Amino acid sequence: MNEASDSSRVVNLSQRLDPASERVGELLNAVRGIAARRLQPWISNAFEHLDDALFDLAEKAENNAAQMHYFDGMREVRKRRPAVERSFLGTINRDLGELAHPLQSSQGNGLPVSTGTVELTLVADNELEESLAITSMIGKHDSRLANELLAVNQRLSVICGGHKIENASNPVAPALLTQAFRQALHELSADMRVKLIIYKLFDRYVLSSLEELYQEINATLVRAGVLPQLRQGMRSDEAKAKPAAGAARAAATSDEAGDIPSDLLQTLHALFSARRGPAVGADGGMHAMPSGPLPSANELLGALSVLQSQIASAGPLPYARPDDAAELSREVLQLKSQLLTQIGALRGERPSHVASIDEDTIDLVGMLFEFILEDRNLPVAMQVMLARLQIPYLKAAILDRKLFAHRQHPARRLLDCLAEQAKGWSEESDRDHRLHEKVKSIVDQLLHDFDDDMGIFERLLADLQQFQEINKRRSELAEQRVAESTRGREKLEQARRRAAREILDRIGDQKLPPLVHGVLARAWANHLVLTLLRQGETSPEFRSALRFVDDFIASTRPATSPESRQALRQMLPSVERALRQGLTNVAFQEQDIERLLGQLHTYYRQQLGETLDATEVVTVDEDAAMQSIPDSIQPVIDRGTAADDPADGEETVEAPLDSPEWHQVQALQPGTWLEFCLPDEAMTRAKLSWISPMSGRYLFVNRRGLKVADYAPRELAILLTDGQARILAANALFDRAMTAIVGKLSQAEAAPSTGTPSRDADPA
Repeated sequence: MNEASDSSRVVNLSQRLDPASERVGELLNAVRGIAARRLQPWISNAFEHLDDALFDLAEKAENNAAQMHYFDGMREVRKRRPAVERSFLGTINRDLGELAHPLQSSQGNGLPVSTGTVELTLVADNELEESLAITSMIGKHDSRLANELLAVNQRLSVICGGHKIENASNPVAPALLTQAFRQALHELSADMRVKLIIYKLFDRYVLSSLEELYQEINATLVRAGVLPQLRQGMRSDEAKAKPAAGAARAAATSDEAGDIPSDLLQTLHALFSARRGPAVGADGGMHAMPSGPLPSANELLGALSVLQSQIASAGPLPYARPDDAAELSREVLQLKSQLLTQIGALRGERPSHVASIDEDTIDLVGMLFEFILEDRNLPVAMQVMLARLQIPYLKAAILDRKLFAHRQHPARRLLDCLAEQAKGWSEESDRDHRLHEKVKSIVDQLLHDFDDDMGIFERLLADLQQFQEINKRRSELAEQRVAESTRGREKLEQARRRAAREILDRIGDQKLPPLVHGVLARAWANHLVLTLLRQGETSPEFRSALRFVDDFIASTRPATSPESRQALRQMLPSVERALRQGLTNVAFQEQDIERLLGQLHTYYRQQLGETLDATEVVTVDEDAAMQSIPDSIQPVIDRGTAADDPADGEETVEAPLDSPEWHQVQALQPGTWLEFCLPDEAMTRAKLSWISPMSGRYLFVNRRGLKVADYAPRELAILLTDGQARILAANALFDRAMTAIVGKLSQAEAAPSTGTPSRDADPA
């Protein structure tokens, strides 16, 4: 009896249910119940973990502003979470209920629907990462769940009267689930960084659990008699596909499944379509009417492998020549045509175009390498080497379309790391060719060894990071020595200027005898310098040394009265003791000290009115004792200039304090790379290693940590103004390239269509 009852409920596969029938309502209600029962705890679990995640990030924030972003996000999420959950679950429930009425459903949910993919409109720059996160999540789970999801789609198509249900129109598919969640997040006014964390948790706790939902829906519908034999009837060619290509194009081989929106290409699809304009023929693009079937992923990969082997067999990469970059730029633009020609040679007939998602991939990789060849942050020699990687990276993008969407993708990180190392390269800093050979080795390995094993990027990245770490330790030691040496010289120069200022302030306008002036300007100034460096300016020793200067100057005043002569006689023993001690401190030889003191005795006898013989007078005039003072330790005072005159290397140029270049200099941080192109000197690249807290001068080193130059802030501002210095970008190559590409495509979309691709006319 029960069996008869159950069998009467089985759906006849040769029939389509009337969307208005009671049976459709029962089955859709069953699906809605399963979805609600599964999704509600999953979305709740995601938000439960969000609070902890935001708190951890706030604790680790790099500054107070970032910390407040996370704390503000926590408060906002706690307040608006119920509304977000209600909106999300309500949208899914409503869309499932309206699934049997496609026109009403597509108009009512407010979400864009297309065949084969969900169109995501690229909006403001600050929402680019949100779009990337969404497309990445959708693609990953569409591919992972392809078989289960295809079965759900086909069974729902049957119970909805034969209306075709696809990933883009199934309310419980990753695409519309994610779109519904994105729409629900409009309830939040949280910072984009917080929203990206929410998406990650949605991915982890909701989308990653969808297999259970699909299995239960399929099992329920199978029990109701909806396509019970579907699994045995599914196409087997998906399982036979080449694993590497199949991972990237899991459902693309099935007409029912459609294309997988698995990376940035889907986000940029509309922009690329607008950029292409009307069809221009096979030689000018790939938009003419097709001749023969579209090339498959395996055909594309095979043709690329042939082109790659031709480059690899050409021999080792030579050093870059001046015209190599221009030649490679032409090759980048011609790769489309070469690829079609090669596919034609393999197939026997040249196709006129490829699938739009493949063309988008080809265009995007081409624009990436155009950017590399025009990126002034890279030396030309490195541009030329990295540009050789266009074909390996195009193969990688076809094999794994997440390459452009995930910052942590090994292939993306490898190219970023190569570019970061290349940024500081110059022939002068790489005389042993160690860095050049390392980059060349990695390029060669990718050209010779990369077929479809994506693990090669991880291995090469680990090798490059090890090389980078070894060289970093070497350069840091050299940088430390340079900084310490510079710091020592600055302390010495600062002490010399201080000593000179103290002495000249005390001399003032007085005209001192040459002998006394020489002692103060040379020997005693050096004694003051050493005392400052060893004991400091607040020490008793330094104050005592300054008192000697006062006493020594006072001893030169005319002694014309008995009282002044008596005061001079009382002063001389202490002057002699202090002078002997000071001269010993600056390494005077004993015989030189005695000779100098002898000259002073003669001078003071003359001051006291004593009679001198002719030999003594001549000796004083010749100042013989002063000839023994080493010139190598003469401080700045010996120039006979004012104490405030600049020391050696001190800035002598002026620059406006409100110029953009001056503000650029003020904003520079250690670790920033600059390119210097000085007259009559080879171009060099140097990193800001240290800013002196004493003089404010900027110390620059090359990639080996060796000193290249040091500049006062205004000197550096003048170099920037004159174009003799240029600040290099600090952000990663891929990020710079994607920003430039999005900007170019957006401009092309906004410009009036001319019927030809804009990329050739407007290089990035």
